[in-house]
Amino acid sequence: MNLETFESFDGTRLALHRAGEGRPLVLLHGLFSSAEMNWIKWGHAQLIAERGYEVLMLDFRVHGESASPREPEAYPQNVLVRDVAALVEHLALDDYDLGGFSLGARTSLHGVAHGVLDPARLIVGGMGTAGLGEWAKRSAFFKRVIDEFESIPRGDPAYFSMQFLKSQGVDRVAARLLLDTMPDLDLAMLGNVTMPTLVVCGDEDRDNGSAEELAKLIPGATFVEVPGTHMGSVTKPDLGQAMADWLGNPA
Repeated sequence: MNLETFESFDGTRLALHRAGEGRPLVLLHGLFSSAEMNWIKWGHAQLIAERGYEVLMLDFRVHGESASPREPEAYPQNVLVRDVAALVEHLALDDYDLGGFSLGARTSLHGVAHGVLDPARLIVGGMGTAGLGEWAKRSAFFKRVIDEFESIPRGDPAYFSMQFLKSQGVDRVAARLLLDTMPDLDLAMLGNVTMPTLVVCGDEDRDNGSAEELAKLIPGATFVEVPGTHMGSVTKPDLGQAMADWLGNPA
């Protein structure tokens, strides 16, 4: 695994992790996670790289090894889509595949639906219709985690999320600003997602609503279930295996 940095559209320094050689596959991690936590630690990146891909894993701003600016101007609407577009431009990618888990899947779908990103193939992991069309509700949950950080009691549904934020060392000021950059997606825009698409989700994962319903709204999408909850499915080899099997070996 190699780690490097680059400047995004506004000069924010972002981290990029690379694994393998071959066809480019950009992978995007989940909210308050990182490339290390979602793709590297559990072997998914290595498994896919062994199929003949160069796996390019971005750490979003406020995540992982990337910068966490605290200035409000660093957080325009859909800033994460702009960061991914900046990565594609930085690497001069014109033929690549794109995949994401949770926030990464949401960001990918926003980018493709709005015509900002144009991958040849798309993988949507851990995402359902509610995580797109009702994001304001999900965002409000995480804002509460941040705002009540030190006072959330054990047994509260937000306690586990608070512990996860703490373990990842997330800058809560920057995270609060980032949450306000993520608009809902009009589900009718999923008709714009015309490339081959895999929707993959844990069989116990309901965090973002129905992934099966999401797959039905994306023209010609393939739906695959793997074992696990939202947080658990990404730790099991089945997720990386499902992605690698769907991608196959590059031509």
